[in-house]
Amino acid sequence: MAMKDYSDEFKADAVALYESTPGAIYKSIAADLGINRATLREWVLRDRERRGVTAAGAKPAAGRLAAVSPADPDERVRRLEARVAELEASERKLATERDILRKAAKYFAGGDELVISRFQFVDDHRATYEVKRLCQVLDVNRSSYYKWLAGAEARASRKHQDRVLAEQIRRVHGESGGAYGSPRVTAELREKGHRVNEKRVARIMRTFSITGIRLRRRVRTTVPDPASGQVADLFGRDFTATEPGRKLMGDITYLPLQGGKFLYLATVLDCFSRKIVGWSIADHMRTDLVADALRMAARTRGSLDGAVFHSDHGAQYGSRAYASLCDQLKVTRSMGAVGTSADNAACESFHASLKRETLQGAHDYGDATACRRTVFAWLTRYNTRRRHSTNGHLSPDAYERRHHSAKLTLAA
Repeated sequence: MAMKDYSDEFKADAVALYESTPGAIYKSIAADLGINRATLREWVLRDRERRGVTAAGAKPAAGRLAAVSPADPDERVRRLEARVAELEASERKLATERDILRKAAKYFAGGDELVISRFQFVDDHRATYEVKRLCQVLDVNRSSYYKWLAGAEARASRKHQDRVLAEQIRRVHGESGGAYGSPRVTAELREKGHRVNEKRVARIMRTFSITGIRLRRRVRTTVPDPASGQVADLFGRDFTATEPGRKLMGDITYLPLQGGKFLYLATVLDCFSRKIVGWSIADHMRTDLVADALRMAARTRGSLDGAVFHSDHGAQYGSRAYASLCDQLKVTRSMGAVGTSADNAACESFHASLKRETLQGAHDYGDATACRRTVFAWLTRYNTRRRHSTNGHLSPDAYERRHHSAKLTLAA
């Protein structure tokens, strides 16, 4: 079911997502957000008008043809043919470069080996394209490439030595139960009589994906409020529902930023379809964070009258202000046991999926703006397009549409 009205923050995030997506079209972005194409276009045009941005109306191609209009028809044909030949040559060059870059994508994983990967790509494709063209497109020096090529035998020897050392590292790492990082592995190897450098051990462990146990700093988001009254557990770890808008769950998770800072995300999940019907992102964990998420859920559903909202015992959910908001929206509160995440497992699982799919192994989202944009895009796409195993691999929106259609069929 579509949101009844949209907050200014949602509109701003939607416009920012459209403006920051390369090659974006209204239809695709609107589908991700679950809104009408015309609505998104209206928001974008209104925002551009507010910022004084206008679309450029110049058409260079028309100007070029207008300039080529001599009196002699044969001369005009000659010039046009020359121009067509020029454009065709340019198109062939661009097609070749696109083909090279498309094939090169898998070589460029980044990191210390990026330049070496470019040299390897040139060497692998020199029979198809000129070395000069390959080096130009990949922005590498030809002399550096030939110097790299001359050292092939020495590199092969070093790679063999690295593989031998990697096997020794794996044995030490396995004996430690997978707990040792490069410093302890180096010490163990030295004790066994191997003359090794810790930097080399660390490099080989990275190359061969041998990692020790690294405990990440835990950010506490659930702080019980001793002054809050007792709230019963009305869920009993049953996270299913027979209708949308009947059983809701909420939780807070942290979003790591560069420099050790954080943003915080509060979500409201509908147990029927696992749809995120409300969310809020802020740089604090005050009650306003969870209250804004619940208000968005009320706008999304139109009404939360009679719904049960389940959460942990965080101070935000136990506050008098939040209890008052629930009473205002005619929502009944429910809370799990203190100190157990199993009573809020659906939300915990959702937040784990969000971070896994948005961070993709990175330690942070970068700055706050990039974080908001990334999470906003994922949340909207989660509802409209991401297939969910609980829904028989339908997206939350598709699952609710199917349920609504089935009800109409039965009613008929």
